[in-house]
Amino acid sequence: MKNIIAIASDHAGYELKEIIKAHLNSMGIEYEDYGTYNDTCVDYPDMIHPIASDINKNKFEKGIIICGSGNGVAMTANKYLNVRAALCWTPEVAKFARLHNDANIVSLPARFIDADTAKEIVTVFLTTAFEGGRHLRRVDKIKNIIS
Repeated sequence: MKNIIAIASDHAGYELKEIIKAHLNSMGIEYEDYGTYNDTCVDYPDMIHPIASDINKNKFEKGIIICGSGNGVAMTANKYLNVRAALCWTPEVAKFARLHNDANIVSLPARFIDADTAKEIVTVFLTTAFEGGRHLRRVDKIKNIIS
């Protein structure tokens, strides 16, 4: 597993992704960018399936995904068995996504949060450890597949 962060966005999240990359640089955190690489309209699953697949395979421990609402990218990422993508719009939501849910991807809603809030969410997400304990039993049940 690489000790770097995976990051991806669609066109609506591109500008915020670039801000987050600069923030990661300032924190001394390496990242791998899965695209998109400009603000030209794209389909978010094209970037999110590869990043989620790699996190699912433990190539990366954590990831950051961004689109306009944060919903589409989170829904796509959560199709993978070992991915727990959490849509976070406040630092407090990010804190509990890590503490209680062991989220391994943070999903950011670019159209609904400002850059400073996004940077704070990312910082909290990356620096908060999973609490384990009673939460581990619950997290383990997330993988239960019912057809």
